[in-house]
Amino acid sequence: MKIFKLHLAAYLLLIATLALAENTAIYFNGDILTMEGDKPQYVEAVVVKGKKIAYVGNLRDALNGAGANPVMQDLKGRTLLPGFIDAWGHFTLIAQNTLSVNLGYFSEKPPHTTHELIGRLKAEAQPFNGWIIGSEYADAFLTDGPLTIAQLDQAFPNQPVFLNNISTLTGIVNTAGLKKLGFSKNTKVTQGMLPVDPKTGKLTGELIGGPNFEATAKVFGKYSQDLMMETYRKAEQIYASNGFTTAQSYQTTIQDISNMRQAVDRNVISLDLIALPTYDVVDQLLATNKNYPFGVYTKGDGGFKVAGILVSTDGAPQLRLAYFTKPYNDTTGFPKDWRGMAVASQDLVNKYAKLAYEKNIQYFGYSNGDAGIDMALSGISKAIKETGVTEDRRSVISHSFFVRDDQLDQYKTHKILPQFMPNHIWMYGDVYRKILGDERANNMVPLNLAKTKGMQFGLHNDTPSSGPSALFTIWTAVNRKTYGGSTLGSGQRLDPYTALRGFTSVPAYQYKEEASKGTITVGKLADMVILDRNPLKVDSMEIRDIQIVKTIKNGKDLFISP
Repeated sequence: MKIFKLHLAAYLLLIATLALAENTAIYFNGDILTMEGDKPQYVEAVVVKGKKIAYVGNLRDALNGAGANPVMQDLKGRTLLPGFIDAWGHFTLIAQNTLSVNLGYFSEKPPHTTHELIGRLKAEAQPFNGWIIGSEYADAFLTDGPLTIAQLDQAFPNQPVFLNNISTLTGIVNTAGLKKLGFSKNTKVTQGMLPVDPKTGKLTGELIGGPNFEATAKVFGKYSQDLMMETYRKAEQIYASNGFTTAQSYQTTIQDISNMRQAVDRNVISLDLIALPTYDVVDQLLATNKNYPFGVYTKGDGGFKVAGILVSTDGAPQLRLAYFTKPYNDTTGFPKDWRGMAVASQDLVNKYAKLAYEKNIQYFGYSNGDAGIDMALSGISKAIKETGVTEDRRSVISHSFFVRDDQLDQYKTHKILPQFMPNHIWMYGDVYRKILGDERANNMVPLNLAKTKGMQFGLHNDTPSSGPSALFTIWTAVNRKTYGGSTLGSGQRLDPYTALRGFTSVPAYQYKEEASKGTITVGKLADMVILDRNPLKVDSMEIRDIQIVKTIKNGKDLFISP
């Protein structure tokens, strides 16, 4: 009898251990939005076993099929939906920026004046690599005008200071910073510029394009692998606290790819991480392995992967670097009839589009103005014609800010997915009215037009080029409000459900992961987010105020709101 009791105890312990390992949970008593289909669908309950969704349906059947002692996750009227998927962003930059003071509009104390900005630097900045560093600031959000080198020199006469603009394309340093970087009026600049004040004849401290990229690399410098991993942990919390369960980093270097892979392999990061390198880095990867496994996760249905090949055609429209078929309305400081510029030749675009289609490497274009988009379309069209590939390769053209009606038709013909960034409407909509005119500004990011054409399209933040909140971006897509408070292109507003699809089911499809992510469906990963309110049931102006309550990755809590 004693032996029997011992065996029974061991058996019960085994059962309990297996139940714990299975991690069975039932989510109920809230708005459970599956994100399946073109219209909202709700269910009563979701059962999660281990890292996957085991049941979706009514509560009674969930209770009957969950087994003994499931963990009851009472939503208390809150909203459960699939975890957000980052379709276009800079995970590695977000990680790096955790070494600086976040001065963005989405920071805890966003500065509204230059005085507030400098005050935050003095109060919060800890010198790193000999520098005071701030990130994600924007002159447009400072009510007393742009930050100047004179203000920085007065506040920091001897300490080098570097502030990276939210665009990541420009920045500003003080005089001590210019000296430390070795920049002067005689510095040769091939891409970008070091502006000179016409009144003083001295550098303004502004860094545009190449000089800003060079400064960023020098300011942060190289640091230990342990510190690198710590910045990745902090970046993960930023993503998870905003409901993301998958993060991406584009323009990744060979070193970035190595670091991201290590972070996942060492279980530093629980998010799925996706790298998107530029064409030159892809050349290096193929040189080491002609069968490099693009699009394949290191852990089967998750972990780390290199998505494909990135080819850019033009630059930022707010800086008047996007390439257009018609001139900018305001060309102040630029040549007459300035249309922006291409950052790659058509031959280069053609070469790598063909490489992508020949080798079945997913093609990711980066194009902003309509002439830049023409270049991407021409390259893809030529590649399809020369390779004979007609299947859906999930080719993407990101941003697509000023895509024309006829170009969207070409997207549809060639099975190209637009990846839109609505936050530019809020951040720079008033600027675009001035530099491009009302017609082009009103029709930028034509979400409703794309929907009317029956197209799938995704949404992204391009963090840190805008804030990390998917809900803020959804708010912008739905309301199209500018920073100044006006509405830009009311006819292109999007309904909240389709906007939510842009961060869930569509990017899952983009990454060819629709079988495992993007909807709350039996058999898919339990990547989910709980919101304090339902974006489909609140006033549209309240969407950006919705809070993330919990983020769940592979069935485990990754973030819980304090």
